[in-house]
Amino acid sequence: MNKVDLSRYNNSWYHPRSGPIKRLFWYYVNALFFCSPLFPINKLKIFLLRLFGAKIGRGVTIKPAVNIKYPWFLEIGNYVWIGENVWIDNLAMVNIGDNCCLSQGAMLLTGNHDYSKAHFDLIVKPITLESGVWIGAKATVCPGVICRSHAILAVNSVASSQLEAYKIYRGNPAMEVKDRKIS
Repeated sequence: MNKVDLSRYNNSWYHPRSGPIKRLFWYYVNALFFCSPLFPINKLKIFLLRLFGAKIGRGVTIKPAVNIKYPWFLEIGNYVWIGENVWIDNLAMVNIGDNCCLSQGAMLLTGNHDYSKAHFDLIVKPITLESGVWIGAKATVCPGVICRSHAILAVNSVASSQLEAYKIYRGNPAMEVKDRKIS
């Protein structure tokens, strides 16, 4: 087995576009008002997200126990539903289009690590959910993925590549299983 010297692990190139004080304040706001299952007041959550730089549309619902890494890397369209225990780990930009649904426990992960590098380099890529996308309960969207208009990622599935418009995907890795027909 090869030993790797992780003492040189350094991702100092990554800057989350805010100073340490803003990140510290957001950490506590996120813990108190978003991650907590005891705080259901939606309008205050939207106000706080906007205060910290998120762009939020009309009619957005954010349920309790939602974890958002950095609101300044978040754009949410109109009439979006974000269910309980959703985790938006947005080290890079996350764009959520109109009329999307992130079901309970869904994860949007913009960061990963390069396991082939000795220093486990950080990799960050944006995520885009176009209008009408539905991310099923406990499903995961990986860095760099674009979910095209009205695509569905089924329960417990993992999207590691683009999801095409009006298609339903299932599994790990997610594979197309059928067309989405809307009546």
